[in-house]
Amino acid sequence: MTNTMWGGRFAASPAKIMEEINASIDFDKRLWRHDILASKAHVAMLGATGIIKPKEAEEITRGLDKIQAEIEAGTFTFSRALEDIHLNVESRLTELIGPVAGKLHTARSRNDQVATDFRLYVRDEIGTIDGALRALQLALARQALTHAAAVMPGFTHLQTAQPITFGHHLLAYVEMLGRDRGRFADTAKRLNESPLGAAALAGTPFPIDREATAKALGFARPSANSLDAVSDRDFALETLAASSIAAMHLSRLAEEIVNWTSPQWGFVRLSDKFTTGSSIMPQKRNPDAAELVRAKTGRIAGAFQALLMVMKGLPLAYAKDMQEDKEPVFDALDALKLGIAAMTGMVEDLEPDLRAMKRAAAAGHSTATDLADWLVLNLGLPFREAHHVTGKIVALAESQGCDLQKLPLADLKSVEKRITKEVYSALDVAGSVKSRTSYGGTAPANVKREAKKWIKRLEKDGLSR
Repeated sequence: MTNTMWGGRFAASPAKIMEEINASIDFDKRLWRHDILASKAHVAMLGATGIIKPKEAEEITRGLDKIQAEIEAGTFTFSRALEDIHLNVESRLTELIGPVAGKLHTARSRNDQVATDFRLYVRDEIGTIDGALRALQLALARQALTHAAAVMPGFTHLQTAQPITFGHHLLAYVEMLGRDRGRFADTAKRLNESPLGAAALAGTPFPIDREATAKALGFARPSANSLDAVSDRDFALETLAASSIAAMHLSRLAEEIVNWTSPQWGFVRLSDKFTTGSSIMPQKRNPDAAELVRAKTGRIAGAFQALLMVMKGLPLAYAKDMQEDKEPVFDALDALKLGIAAMTGMVEDLEPDLRAMKRAAAAGHSTATDLADWLVLNLGLPFREAHHVTGKIVALAESQGCDLQKLPLADLKSVEKRITKEVYSALDVAGSVKSRTSYGGTAPANVKREAKKWIKRLEKDGLSR
């Protein structure tokens, strides 16, 4: 038996393997809410324009309401023989209200139907992700405010570079996530066009009102070109690209948490909520949540590449290849939302060891740059000469097996005779971070100001949702 929705041209049923490769209902059924929403907007427009009778439009809408209630109640039966969510809904609508159900598909195609559903879904997901990223930013900013003056080592090349504050470090991720939210917001603006009414690819001869359906669905406007409307998946690619960058940022923070929680670093501790043990080593506390967030970056970035490869060779307009667009998007956005939620929990849960961080900040001659700056500011040395003098002093400290702050004044003077005891204030890690008052610097006063500003902005953003 052929498919009654499209089988007039065909005399025989598809092969079993054809049904297997062709059906998408197993995954696109998650679009049911958006499919019904778009169908309601479409049928309301058909009734308002007189393309179908108003009573028919009302009957179809009541049938769609019944289907929505069935799906919400878990009593709706999805059939693989009906391929996708669109045909499943339409078939059930026919069972409920009879032949008038067939008028729902007037002046549209599954091509513009799925493009509309998918845009609605991705738009909703972007809103959810934005809220989750905001919550993570807020968790980071609150920790940053609490630990605005907590000294820790800053690194380049994973080598001790200069002292910074823990709050400053956390605010760096607040900035990253802010850019992520900006990318998602930009994507949402570009996707906010309605494909509905483009039909298969060429538009329709029916006197439809695309402005009305676009407005009903919350789109800014209808798409201007019917070919582009049904074939465009840029919105999905942009969302996956933004997701990949956001996941990369999560992964970087996850990597830091993995390092920080190790006994070799000992900078922070995670509670039992976000760690696991070992089946053989009783002492272990593994940062599995952070490791899994780090790992999910691969599948999210992979989803972007997968869809990019699907789209790269497709001529206009629609091709069945595009059925492969939804699974990578569904999987990637699910993974990203889970990763953000897990990271938010970890950030709220972590407890820094302030003594361990400050002790590490003082190691590795981290205030060498402060010494060079002191030589410039107080002795008038050109920076390159000060850099050379400081290098000699560092070598002297290494030869004696001590930190810069522990070198006797006489030893410092043996390299540069004009050095005075006031230099020791520059060699203290707390003094070092306090001196970095330039805009964007790590000084505790800066960090407090920035953290408060972010908290105020993020809390206000949350209230406006």
